[in-house]
Amino acid sequence: MAGWNFNADPTKVPKVNTKYRKIVTRLPVPASAKLFKELERYESRSMHGQMPVVWDRAEDFQVYDGYGNCWIDFTSTIFVANSGHSNRRVIKYIRETLDRRLIHTYTFVSKIRARFLKKLVDMTPSFCEKAFLLSSGTEATECALKLMKMRGQTIARSKTGIISFRGCMHGRTMAVEMLKGDDKSSEWIGYKDPNIFHMPFPYPWLADGRKDAGVFWKSRFKKDIADLKNNGVRFEDICGIMIESYQGWGAVFYPKEYIRELFIFARKYNILVTFDEIQSGMCRTGKLFAYQHYGVEPDLLCLGKGLSGGLPLSAVIGRKSILDLPDVGSMSSTHSANPICCAAGLANLEEIERLDLTRVSARKGALLHQRLKKLKAKFPDNIARVIGKGMVAALIVTDPVTHKPDGRLASIICEKAMQKGLLLVHTGRESIKIGPPLTISNDALLEGISVLEECFAEIER
Repeated sequence: MAGWNFNADPTKVPKVNTKYRKIVTRLPVPASAKLFKELERYESRSMHGQMPVVWDRAEDFQVYDGYGNCWIDFTSTIFVANSGHSNRRVIKYIRETLDRRLIHTYTFVSKIRARFLKKLVDMTPSFCEKAFLLSSGTEATECALKLMKMRGQTIARSKTGIISFRGCMHGRTMAVEMLKGDDKSSEWIGYKDPNIFHMPFPYPWLADGRKDAGVFWKSRFKKDIADLKNNGVRFEDICGIMIESYQGWGAVFYPKEYIRELFIFARKYNILVTFDEIQSGMCRTGKLFAYQHYGVEPDLLCLGKGLSGGLPLSAVIGRKSILDLPDVGSMSSTHSANPICCAAGLANLEEIERLDLTRVSARKGALLHQRLKKLKAKFPDNIARVIGKGMVAALIVTDPVTHKPDGRLASIICEKAMQKGLLLVHTGRESIKIGPPLTISNDALLEGISVLEECFAEIER
């Protein structure tokens, strides 16, 4: 379903005019057709596939085009705008940096870089002693891989193996593509890294109906590890484990008992554990970081997306003994610690604290999941599961006749919602993801869910 194409022909849709939504034109807007044709001519098609909405501006939890339409945003532009679109403090700090005539420094020092790094380390867990700044999430995961391998080689030359979970999304560059364990998505590489090993993702529904779920997951971990060993993996040669804090396409969390068994294993064999918090971090799940739901303490975290409130900024944070392994000048990136991005990042972190977004996310997340469960109860033939935590959720959509996962129906729901003034995360799979800015008001959140209900009701009819 990744190649799903939304209707490109302007279609007459019902007018909408509520406190938070406004649809006054046909969709796609006829006047936007020229722009889409230009993009089709000049831009790689890999960038296309989202709903045909031309963003003109975005403020807090609303998105506007230039033609009089307004949407409630349930995407946060893929979990970037956690502190709200165009956050005023973020804009203020960016403007102050621009007015200072400072837009790039390479690795030369700036005051704003020092302020941002201090704030980041101060407000994160105590094991986060140092940070390395980059531009994108995929750079951060590549950096974490390098650090884990470097640390492994301080123990033994052969200690360079990495374990990851099949189906997780860590980025799109070569090494992290291979972490996914998806032969089809990485076949362009032409070979497989012999030092990357994959475990099956422990989907929580495998324990549905079991009264001994905790025991089951401990046993399941031991089986998965035994399978690696039986396939010739030497645990002494593993330097690191990369974990996406929840599996991205559906906000699928690991069973807590499984992760705890994994940590026991990792400590036994002196293996570092990195959590990829690029999508899940910065209060999205009702905690500052999603790994905190598991009750464990990792060695490294990869951050991105919601770190800056909108600008290209990512980071690897963790123990200084690991972050300081590369020699002076041996690990940098052209736009590392860009002063404008650092200014945005500092403002964003200050807003997270000022607005108490961790607590807000937990409170609003409880409301979100309560209402989505009611939605599932109303449409049990179309919604198999509601999963996620805090202010991230996914509806697993099924065909009402076969009860099999239905990516086509999920795409149709996303398009219907867009026509009614609600933007959802279109995954191209059987999931509809929901992740509004954490600053969304309760009544706007409920209005968005009511739009979803309308869409499922129309499908059922």
